[in-house]
Amino acid sequence: MSVERVVTQVEVAASVRAAILAGDLVPGQRLVEAELSDSLGASRGAVRAALIDLTHEGLVERIANRGARVRVVTVAEALQITEVRMALEGLCGAKAAENVNDEAIDDLRALGAAMTSCVQSGDVAGYSQLNQQLHERVIALADQPVAAEVLARLRARNVRHQFRLAFRPGRPQTSLPQHLAIIEAICRRDPADAEAAVRAHLASVLQALSDAEDAPRS
Repeated sequence: MSVERVVTQVEVAASVRAAILAGDLVPGQRLVEAELSDSLGASRGAVRAALIDLTHEGLVERIANRGARVRVVTVAEALQITEVRMALEGLCGAKAAENVNDEAIDDLRALGAAMTSCVQSGDVAGYSQLNQQLHERVIALADQPVAAEVLARLRARNVRHQFRLAFRPGRPQTSLPQHLAIIEAICRRDPADAEAAVRAHLASVLQALSDAEDAPRS
């Protein structure tokens, strides 16, 4: 007789968090406990507790008499998130340059070449995915678990703005040289230059977000 595995609160939270980060659950979308319970094979109690945890993380909000939904992040908050990312990812860039080995250097340069190819061919979706991979790779190389945890939560909260920015016309051509500069500074094992390159890239992101907020609405 087989025993059905119990899906835990932590697993439910991880699944919902991943769906938000991937854009499968969009800001403002309702999170119905019964539907999540059925789709994830978890108890209503585990789903409810997971949604409470995600509320504390800033990914979900609970509306009186209307249940839970994916939290909507304003442009103003996205700017603040990016400012915090600038500090933490700058740190990670410096740490990555200290920790990088020959194999990782080869991987980073291959990633840079693939990003260049995507921009040249107009593959915006492919470039966006590689962009995310690069940021994750730098954070992993930094081996700074506390920064990595905070950044993962910030990235999930800011996902709508990241997607909109990535697909803006001309944005890949602007950000590619910035990403290549990050790669080369890390590959040179130069912590100061790597941190500066990361901060310069995120300063560009801040400017692009500000421009989007100021743009007239059609």
